[in-house]
Amino acid sequence: MDHLTLGKSVSYSQEYDNSLLQAVPRSLSRDAIKLPSELPFHGSDIWNGYELSWLNLKGKPQVAILRCEVPVTSPNLIESKSFKLYLNSFNQSKFGSLQLVAETIESDLSQCAGEKVEVVVIPSSKFSSIEFGLFEGKCIDDLDIEITDFDISPNLLRTENIAVEETLVSHLLKSNCLITNQPDWGSILIKYAGNKIDEDGLLRYLISFRQHNEFHEQCVERIYYDILQMCKPDKLTVYARYTRRGGLDINPFRSNFETTYADARLARQ
Repeated sequence: MDHLTLGKSVSYSQEYDNSLLQAVPRSLSRDAIKLPSELPFHGSDIWNGYELSWLNLKGKPQVAILRCEVPVTSPNLIESKSFKLYLNSFNQSKFGSLQLVAETIESDLSQCAGEKVEVVVIPSSKFSSIEFGLFEGKCIDDLDIEITDFDISPNLLRTENIAVEETLVSHLLKSNCLITNQPDWGSILIKYAGNKIDEDGLLRYLISFRQHNEFHEQCVERIYYDILQMCKPDKLTVYARYTRRGGLDINPFRSNFETTYADARLARQ
């Protein structure tokens, strides 16, 4: 991790520079939680960038919203500070069209991730079409529980011998950046079929990430695999939407039975 600019003082590039992008091997965290080589999930990391700007050929600023989707099968995740610095390098650079900007970003992100990244650039004329989404399911945040220990413990996850299909939601997810310790705030959706997951234990488990240091993508994979191992559901989806930092939000989606949901920003994002 020493090669990362995260947590270090940097200067902002005045010209487009794809060398600013930095990759983090997914294997680092997957090996730590002993994920099998044949992943128990599919999905992607959905990114939204709200501070994308460049100059047209006449030097006039253009603004847009970036959406991209990085597949979980890519060997690398994209480090978020490097992503921000990379996008800022567009600010004083001239491009002939929005399409050229999208193609450039798609090529650069795909090279960094090690697999094809899907990119959409939304012009300001289409901003009004963007709607808020909603995590539909049973919110467990109002459970009256006492928390005395903030160390992650998968043993908090347990089930009852009742077969269910349900979706549970919490907005109390918080973890910390692996390098800088800055807080990462998120909402999480857990959809599953199998023995009923004890809600008190699940909420305690999610809250136990409050002092944990790991990247967004790594936290979601840890949560997914802990639930899979401890609760053994037949079907499982874990989807987190994190609040933005530096104009970027990250939304990891992992499932063993359904496709990635349409990108829909929550109100807190």
